[in-house]
Amino acid sequence: MSLVLIIGDKTYSSWSLRAALAMELAEAPYSEVLIPLDRPDTRARILAHSPTGKVPLLQTEEGPVWDSLAIGEYLAESYPEAYLWPRGEYARAVARSVCAEMHSGFAALRAHLPMDLKRDQALDEMPADAEADIRRICALWAECRGNFGEGGPFLFGHASLADAFFAPVAARLRSYRVALPEVAAAYVATVYQWPAFQRWFQAAQEERLE
Repeated sequence: MSLVLIIGDKTYSSWSLRAALAMELAEAPYSEVLIPLDRPDTRARILAHSPTGKVPLLQTEEGPVWDSLAIGEYLAESYPEAYLWPRGEYARAVARSVCAEMHSGFAALRAHLPMDLKRDQALDEMPADAEADIRRICALWAECRGNFGEGGPFLFGHASLADAFFAPVAARLRSYRVALPEVAAAYVATVYQWPAFQRWFQAAQEERLE
């Protein structure tokens, strides 16, 4: 299967990171096309691949798959032996629920704490709506770890699409030096020790942004 993943800057593109981690989970061979964001020609270059003008997009032999959640589902079906979703009907339902909540929610967190993998500085003042999002995220992580995390340090024990979706959140919380409860802090450390995330993070540190 010939796969090409179209992504944005590794420093900033949280949705691209989610798709790349899904590719790593599937152990799918693929090539990568990186289109720098916020340039005069960015939209035109992305539109050459994506009907939405957004990244990420996965180019398959059958055609394009856009949106990170759709990419994750495509890979889960194409590589069932990789168990991108956790084992067990209810665990999978909860994993899908938390991914959907991440996919459509936490607007304040996105607005006030955009992903920047080169950042290491707290905000002067954390907005109340962002604090509310962080409390919900910490509660969600604690629930997943408590109910499904016996098999390992990830949200559902082994690394899954849920971790691919929340890894950029973990990165935000560390980049902005957010004080976290014990379970959440341990999960952030797990993400930063994940080899797939480490490879992306290192590439971001080496990325030259103009």
